[in-house]
Amino acid sequence: MAPPKSTKKTSTQKKEKLFHPQSRKAEQLARVQNRKGKLAELAKARIEKQRLQADIHSFFYNSLQPEGVLSLEELHAIVKDVWLARFDSDLEEERATRRKGRPKSAKEQRLEELKLREAEEYRTGLEVVDLTHPPNVKLFRRWDQKEVAFIQQLRLIRISSDSPDTIIVSRPGQHISLLRDSQTNQNVAGQAMDLDTDTTPLLLEPPSRFASTIATMDGTT
Repeated sequence: MAPPKSTKKTSTQKKEKLFHPQSRKAEQLARVQNRKGKLAELAKARIEKQRLQADIHSFFYNSLQPEGVLSLEELHAIVKDVWLARFDSDLEEERATRRKGRPKSAKEQRLEELKLREAEEYRTGLEVVDLTHPPNVKLFRRWDQKEVAFIQQLRLIRISSDSPDTIIVSRPGQHISLLRDSQTNQNVAGQAMDLDTDTTPLLLEPPSRFASTIATMDGTT
């Protein structure tokens, strides 16, 4: 009679390896964990930045006129009177409810810091969608206010309270319609420069330079 089979299961689980805290392997694992932590922090910061970008772009999307574009003066007015003042009522409410002699609430401090930070950003150069550029505004109207990547297709500019008459194109836009418009403008500018180049030497030469030619045409020597 055959002996009964053993019902005892053989453990196949590997024992967890332990490393000395000062060993090379332990240092390597610590570096891997630190790198993962840093990548997670960067991803979190990137998501928060995208959320803030979506907020500001959604604000200016809802500032669009039913038709046409904004003037630079109107764009500055929206930033100063609406965007930078959007939390003023909340801030005033926090100040009004705070009893005399009591410290500021966390919300009041946060709103004040945000207001100062955005005002400084506007002073040094606030990046916004160019609402003064007709092809860009036409494209901007197609945004669903959700996909932040769509903004990369648009033309973005920087405007500043210190230089209200100046526009700096920070991103020309990647959409084909904007690239075509930019190429057309460059071609027109190049043709104008060619015309100026052809006429400039004649304008710079003194009349005496052509005296012999004029005498020959008159039949005199």
